Amino acid sequence: MPKVNPGSEMLKVVLACLDDAKAENVVCIDLSGKTPIADHMVVASGRSHRHVGAIADQIASALKDNGFGAPRIEGLPNCDWVLIDAGDLIVHVFRPEVRDFYNLEKLWSADTPSEQFVM
Repeated sequence: MPKVNPGSEMLKVVLACLDDAKAENVVCIDLSGKTPIADHMVVASGRSHRHVGAIADQIASALKDNGFGAPRIEGLPNCDWVLIDAGDLIVHVFRPEVRDFYNLEKLWSADTPSEQFVM
């Protein structure tokens, strides 16, 4: 399981839920200072359409049960890529082929322009 910022209870709930749901290749990206849309992004894979949908449903239920409210969810009809927007936390659950195609980890883990070397 990835390291967790001790101050983020929502992140802890989501990571525990992903672990319980047997999500694969879970990656947590700290977005602080990179964008105002969220503090963290979690990217995970499910083995099939059904597994991706089940993971998303479990995350939504866990967030609601733990007092974080109902998140906005996109992509459930197809379950290739499900986006769960919980405000300060965004979760992407992919089928492996779709995750490889979009490669969000590389996009969001890249250095910010001020950190890039300029000649």
